Order: sequence, then C-alpha cells, then structure tokens
Amino acid sequence: MAKRCEICGKTITFGIQLSHSHIRTKRTWTPNLQRVKALVGGRTKRIKVCTQCLRSGKVQRAT
Repeated sequence: MAKRCEICGKTITFGIQLSHSHIRTKRTWTPNLQRVKALVGGRTKRIKVCTQCLRSGKVQRAT
C-alpha cells in the first residue's frame, strides 16, 4: 500500500513523541491521503493525493 502523495511526493515522517514526564517514544506522522479520480494526461485515473494538494488546486478532479 503506497503511503505517498502522487502529486507532491509527501510521505511518512518519523520523529520522537515527548511526554510531559519526558519519556521519549518513536512515532510516525502519516499524510492525509485521499483516493480520488483525477485527470492525468487527459485520461481519468484513480490516484492517491494528499488533502493539501486537493485544496490548493494542484489536482483536476474527473467528473
């Protein structure tokens, strides 16, 4: 399963979660990906796109 935006290439990022008592644990942040029908090269195709690309108008949705 792809966890990457097909427009901007946004992927999972890794980091450390720091609690109030300073216990450090590893965690991941995943992008908010949506599966949409979009026009790619003049054809309709289902792609995974992050919501930031959808809102900014980088993707032209197919009807």
